[in-house]
Amino acid sequence: MKHCTKCVMPETAETLGFDNAGVCSVCKQVEFKQESIDWTARKRDLDAIADAARNCADYDCIVPFSGGKDSTFTLLYVVETLKLKPLVVRFDHGFMRQTLIENNTRTFRTLGVDVHTFTPNWQVVRKLMFEALRRRGDFCWHCHTGIFAYPMWVAIEKKVPLVIWGEPSSEYSSFYGYDEAEEVDERRFNTIVNLGINAEDMVGMLDNSVNSYKVEARDLRPFTYPPTKDLRALKLRSMCLGSYIPWDVRKQVDLIRDRLGWQGDEVEGVPPQYDYEKIECFMQGVRDYVKFLKRGFGRTTHLTSIDIRNGRMTREEAEDLVKHYDGKRPGSLDIFLRYLGISEAEFMEIVKAHAVEPHSPPDLAWAQSNRMNQKPHDFDQWSTVVGDRDLDR
Repeated sequence: MKHCTKCVMPETAETLGFDNAGVCSVCKQVEFKQESIDWTARKRDLDAIADAARNCADYDCIVPFSGGKDSTFTLLYVVETLKLKPLVVRFDHGFMRQTLIENNTRTFRTLGVDVHTFTPNWQVVRKLMFEALRRRGDFCWHCHTGIFAYPMWVAIEKKVPLVIWGEPSSEYSSFYGYDEAEEVDERRFNTIVNLGINAEDMVGMLDNSVNSYKVEARDLRPFTYPPTKDLRALKLRSMCLGSYIPWDVRKQVDLIRDRLGWQGDEVEGVPPQYDYEKIECFMQGVRDYVKFLKRGFGRTTHLTSIDIRNGRMTREEAEDLVKHYDGKRPGSLDIFLRYLGISEAEFMEIVKAHAVEPHSPPDLAWAQSNRMNQKPHDFDQWSTVVGDRDLDR
């Protein structure tokens, strides 16, 4: 399998391309970001956007918020640097961890912000997880679509014409490049977010015989992108903060730790020095494991590649970490299988069907013997409640 000659990303990564020297497209984008962008001019553009939004509604902007490193930094920057009054919109995907909840409380109280939280119907979520896994090899459809669609509905309801997200996708993939303006709009939603399945299609795909809850079209409204006419009527702007200021995760994590008391956590399959990464979801280990089974790489490949691009790690050091951490079976898989009511053999068969050539996924025996050595400290707090009476007694 071909890998970037600079970082350690493989050819199976979505959207990745290589130049004649074997350097991947994301490395080239980050090089462009570091060398060719006039960030002073972009900051002036950002200030103009903020000034135009100030005092236009009850809130100057909406900040979609997971509580992870990127949304926490974005909220801090919006409040303390741009001096805007935000409404924080939090989509509760169902897998929040205690450290994250405590981080969120400190952040909200320190910055003094209003918070709007939405938690979708769990029985709907369970069905969406299975259907997305079966059809796309990615069980996070409800999370992808909900996080990016629901804040837009709130913006329309509250008549707030500006939504500010964190890093642009060009920091990690090649759907967009740093040489173009990346708006977080319906085009991006349909290109990157919804896995090629819109909510209307999903309604017809779901098996309503699985449990007693019958999913209707209105159940999926939170996962549906709002009508264009409503967004245009509001003249809504939805943009990435990282398109206007240079995004540097390590520096930003240091800042939120110092300013907000933000704390990292253990994450399955992630080296301890990256304790700031993906702490917001206790299903993250399963998500990364699915990626490894499908594409032959996991979270450590992604993280070490970022450090290589920023001159903080050698390729040899990255390869050693990848070998040690990527591809281990997470303990959270047992909880995941319970949620969906499937066996590990069924899970492996589903994921195997979505493998990306030239990667060849391992078999069930290999997977079961290649387990993570230990579970995160809060593993026993992760909910195993399915909601079916026969399972939850």
